[in-house]
Amino acid sequence: MSAYQPDRPEGYELPLAASLTQPILMAGLPREYAILMGTLALVLGLALKLWWLGLIWWGVAHGVGLWFAKQDGRFLEVLRRHLRLPGHLGA
Repeated sequence: MSAYQPDRPEGYELPLAASLTQPILMAGLPREYAILMGTLALVLGLALKLWWLGLIWWGVAHGVGLWFAKQDGRFLEVLRRHLRLPGHLGA
């Protein structure tokens, strides 16, 4: 019997791998954001034949995404939820 006895019954707490609680990142960005910005850059660069604009778009979008990801790794989920739910407290 150990000196530490939590209030929970035995077997209530399980060890959890950190990878299950952290967002999936691609190149330091959330996966959905990286795929979306990469696709838009490819459309600009290949389909519209504006390769210089595609590179600029990708660089700026990647930089902005990295900054937001460092602030909050789940910023895309928060933004999506913010846009979906109506504001109830209009000021």
